[in-house]
Amino acid sequence: MTCFLRQQLLQICVFAMAGFLSRTFEKLKSCICGLGYTGLWLFWLFLVLTVIYFLRIPLKLSENVSYATMFLNTLTPKFYVALTGTSSLISGLILIFEWWYFKKYGTSFIEQVSLNHISPLLGGGDTSIENGTITSTSATSTSNGSSISNGSVENGNRTTSQQLSLPECKVWRNPLNLFRGSEYQRFNWATGKEPLTYYDMNLSAQDHQTYFTCEADTGKPEYEIMQMAWRERNPQSRIKAAHSALEKNTECATAMVLLAEEETTTILECEKMFKQAYKAAENTYRKSQATQHQNSIQEALHRRDTNVLVYIKRRLAMCARKLGRTREAVKMMRDLLKESPIMNFNIHENLIEALLELQAYADVQAVLARFDDISLPKSATICYTAALLKARAVADKFSPDMASKRGLSTAEMSAVEAIHRAVEFNPHVPK
Repeated sequence: MTCFLRQQLLQICVFAMAGFLSRTFEKLKSCICGLGYTGLWLFWLFLVLTVIYFLRIPLKLSENVSYATMFLNTLTPKFYVALTGTSSLISGLILIFEWWYFKKYGTSFIEQVSLNHISPLLGGGDTSIENGTITSTSATSTSNGSSISNGSVENGNRTTSQQLSLPECKVWRNPLNLFRGSEYQRFNWATGKEPLTYYDMNLSAQDHQTYFTCEADTGKPEYEIMQMAWRERNPQSRIKAAHSALEKNTECATAMVLLAEEETTTILECEKMFKQAYKAAENTYRKSQATQHQNSIQEALHRRDTNVLVYIKRRLAMCARKLGRTREAVKMMRDLLKESPIMNFNIHENLIEALLELQAYADVQAVLARFDDISLPKSATICYTAALLKARAVADKFSPDMASKRGLSTAEMSAVEAIHRAVEFNPHVPK
């Protein structure tokens, strides 16, 4: 009887100790998680320093430090000169490659690698956009101003935690962007909601300054006004600045572009203003084309005028598509790709959109074969269009019963992989 009681008491003590340790571990875990990233880094640093302190004798840290000091003292100045020259050479090569990649594709190679490959490996879950920078928060902003929260979903009076972990939202240039005045502003009037976030506006402002300004604008009042106009956050201030620029120079194409984008309230008015801008831009382009080889400033001026002309042509093609003249829009976009096969404005994605509207799937496949290249930056348009075409190729003959018996064929597996790739790239596309 005494042995039985001892065993019972021993089991009770073991269970009590296990429960105490479990509660202590949970409290410690909650405290560590409550510290945030800074606290976690400090806690991790404290643990590392503690381990180094206790292992300083077995690892012979003092001797190794003295050896390292002795080695550094024996180095001559020639070593530091060679080290500095090598690092400068590598930095210069990286800078040249980055400049070449940006000039050819209109985007940063390092930025694309960071967003698409490095950031997912580091476990960047949720992103929010604040003051033009991406910081880690509990919600993911989408390009149309809505947000997708990974935290909790409120249903009535009960709040439940989401178990689904969404992939990180990648901020991407939107080549199918709507017109601010005739489309975004009309949405604002109808719903009372802002369709664009501050980060959307900031991203567009950076693009406008990159493509529509240059160092040759110094000393030209109308272009200096437009430089300030692209930075303005208030739409009325931008429109007022564009009118001021036109008063100083009636042939200022960038001012007409801003008015076509933001002041017009219908697509017809927008197209009319863009046609006026096209005439002014064509005249300016011809003038700068004749002097582009004189010096670097004239070359930059011609590059800016080319960007303005290509942008206006692309927007005119988009106006034609929105007004029902889809075939005309396709012709304009094909001509643009032949004349200026640059990737700055992603004209091929606008062409894909128009060809899909015409259901010209063979032409879409030809465009994809040209631009769906591993060396080019990916986009949701490319990924989802490739998935659509592969799914259409097997949809007619696909049978769930036959697939369950014999398994998926090579073409069907390719279609499934394309769909997974598209959803993984951008899970926020409406289904």
